[in-house]
Amino acid sequence: MLTIRTFTFNPYQENTYVLYNEQRNAIIIDPGMYGEKEQSEFLTFVDQHNLNPQSLLNTHCHIDHVLGNYFIHERFGLLPKFHEGELPILVAVQNYAPQMGFRYDISPIGEAFLNDGDNIQLDNDELEVILAPGHSPAHICFYSAAQKFLIGGDVLFRNSIGRTDLPGGNHQQLLDSIKQRLYTLPDDTVVYPGHGPSTTIGFEKNSNPFIQG
Repeated sequence: MLTIRTFTFNPYQENTYVLYNEQRNAIIIDPGMYGEKEQSEFLTFVDQHNLNPQSLLNTHCHIDHVLGNYFIHERFGLLPKFHEGELPILVAVQNYAPQMGFRYDISPIGEAFLNDGDNIQLDNDELEVILAPGHSPAHICFYSAAQKFLIGGDVLFRNSIGRTDLPGGNHQQLLDSIKQRLYTLPDDTVVYPGHGPSTTIGFEKNSNPFIQG
């Protein structure tokens, strides 16, 4: 049984997630902590709960979702795992971060990549990788069928969808990903997005103004 803790970090108000189990083992997803205050907040939570981070995952590699990759690697020795198609997006961050006024410690690159349908194990718990491109070229989500939740990144938000005007974005591809990959999940699946509050698949099917049909 996984417990989900949400942090909201950096100027983009990005949601960083920690998933942990009864054994106190943990998965960190999209670490966006920026600056010593946010880093300290994160470490305090990990220490207070005696967590042992086992994996570092990225849904995609835009700057706000990878700002903490280097920090997590330095603290816990974890290399990020993401889809190989996001590699150019990650490499580009080091070039544009200074132009945007960000101090960016360059993210390490993992030794293995994630693909659609892969399973990520944390003891007895399992997350399935779902490829859902459109916001970025090879965006992935992490789905727990047992607990009916989705760590969705920047694909689907409460009454909104991910932007597609960034390099590698494709609006029609994003709509297809939502309809074909996410809306096929059970209606009571809770979606934990990369920004803003959580929602459910059923709620978005019935009320999201961006997805028709």
